[in-house]
Formats: sequence, structure tokens, C-alpha cells
Amino acid sequence: MTRTVLVTGVARHIGARVASVLASDPGISRVIGVDTVPPPTPARDGGPAPGGVPLGRTEFVRVDLRSPDIAQVIAAADIDTVVHVDLMSAPRALMKEHNVIGTMQLLGACQRSPLIRRVVVRSTTEVYGSSARDPAVFTEDAEPPETPSHGFAKDAVEVEGYVRGFARRRPDVTVTTLRFADFMGPGVDSPLTRYFGRPVLPTVLGFDPRLQFVHEDDGVEVLRRVTMEDHPGTYNVAGDGVLLLSQCVRRAGRPTMPLPSPAFGVLGELAGRVGLADFSPEQIRLMCHGRAVDTTRLADELGWKPKFTTAAAFDDFLRSLGRDADGGPLAALIGRIEEEFGR
Repeated sequence: MTRTVLVTGVARHIGARVASVLASDPGISRVIGVDTVPPPTPARDGGPAPGGVPLGRTEFVRVDLRSPDIAQVIAAADIDTVVHVDLMSAPRALMKEHNVIGTMQLLGACQRSPLIRRVVVRSTTEVYGSSARDPAVFTEDAEPPETPSHGFAKDAVEVEGYVRGFARRRPDVTVTTLRFADFMGPGVDSPLTRYFGRPVLPTVLGFDPRLQFVHEDDGVEVLRRVTMEDHPGTYNVAGDGVLLLSQCVRRAGRPTMPLPSPAFGVLGELAGRVGLADFSPEQIRLMCHGRAVDTTRLADELGWKPKFTTAAAFDDFLRSLGRDADGGPLAALIGRIEEEFGR
């Protein structure tokens, strides 16, 4: 079936990649990409410039999701599928209004459109929070011991609430919510990738959190699949396995600076003011308690698993920084032992 797909957030890396892969699919008649600013221009040779992804036949429309204009775009282009990946974790001053109000406007426009048949929403595993009372792994139906009460994680919780409300009001629409672990890969720019890019890595004294990552290639592929196929429901998306922060540090070959948690937060704020890493309260909790999720539902429903494990996704990110993915011979040996005994 031919489709006309609207993709939000095409000025950012993941949104641009999703629009590009959908535009290359002959089963899709049109791809409309929207954002508040134009996407970065790719290099003239057809390859991606830094920050730029070739969008192929994607048609760009400049529109703010918070504006009622998004309803006009959906109506004018006869959109039947919406892929909403435009959730931002920074800057904090604009984050909530963009994430929550923008999603409300988008879903309101979808609700009024009789042509809409599928809605895909990018969410985050941050909806589970991070605390000392967390289970070993979160399933999609698990209730977090402490519901996130601020920042990007709280926005994601509210966004998911509006998505569930939309699904109840439009039972004729296939609604899919994907809760992604932290993205890793050569093109990913996030607070966590910026953290691992620093020459010295501050850590929280007394904690060694478990971390999970999803490679950007796998993230784009699962978004493509649920755009083309009916998979209603909510799914965790992460690479197999976990890495302790200490394992990440050894792979990166970087020294650490253990700090008490209050000092870690102060350092994050100071670093943010000069354009370095900026640690929000929820990121500080992650660096204390970590988080891991179960992805069985995704594998069972889609019959597909990410190609990259958590460790492989992190190693690919390190290679993009021009570092050895193993941090040196000793770290390579330790990494191999960890992987062997972790099977």
C-alpha cells in the first residue's frame, strides 16, 4: 500500500535518517519532513556533511509543532502515517513546551484527520526513571518505583499519556510507542555522547551504574519497520546486554574523577555554562543507579533484534571519535573476558 508519511524533527540526526530511509522505499508515495529550521545541507558529493543527511525525495516544510499550522500540513498533503521523533532533551528552557505542547498539537491534528491510519512515537526508557529500588530489568508493563518528576523524563511520561489518550479516541489508528535506550553511533550528539567525549570522565563516588545503548542504525531500522507494518503497543528498544560505567571507561581509555553526587551535579552545571557536558538531575540519577530494560516483546512481535549489542554500539561510537574501541591492550583483554563471562 502506498503511503504519505509525515516525519517530525528532520533537522536533527535521527529524524533526518528516518526520513531518508523512508523516502528511498518505493512503497511510500511521499515523505513530508517538518521542523522549525531547515535540515543541514549534505555535502555536494551526495555524502553526508557533518550534521547533514541526504534526504532524497523528502519534501521539507518549515512548521512549528506547537502551531495549529501542523494540522494544515497534515490535511493538505493527505497524510496517512505520522512518525513523531521530534522530542528534544535540550535546551531546557524550550524543552517542555516543544515536547508536550508540540505533541498535543500534533495528536490533535491527527485526531481530526480521517485519513490517519498509523502513528509512531519515539519515546525513551527514561520514563522508568533511575533509583536504588529499580528492578533488575524493566518490562514495558512495569511501574517505576519513582515516577520521573522533572526534565526530559517527565516530558516523555506526559507525551506517552497523551499518546494513550489518542489511541483510545481513535481505535481505528495503529499507534506504536518505542522506548529507546540512549542512542550511540557516529552521528549521535547527546549529553551522554558528549560526556564520553571528554578527556576526563567525572563519576559519582561509590556507584557503578549499568547502562544500555541502542545503535543509531538499529534505531532507524526499527522506526522504519513499525512505519511500514502494523505493530500496535509499546516496546523497549535496546541492544543486547549492559555495560557498567567502569567498563565504558576502560573501553574509552579515559581517566575518571570520582566525585560525591552533589559535587558531580555542580560540576555538570559549571561545564554546561562553558559549552561542555551538562548534567540534568535525571542524568545524575542515571550515573548513580543506571537502568536496564527487557526487549523480549520487541523481538517476539517484530521477529527482529538489533544487530548491535550495547557493547558494539558503544565501541562504534568510540571509533567515530578516532579512539581505539578497546582503550588499549589491557582494556581489550579485560573487555574480552567481560564479554565471554557475560554470555
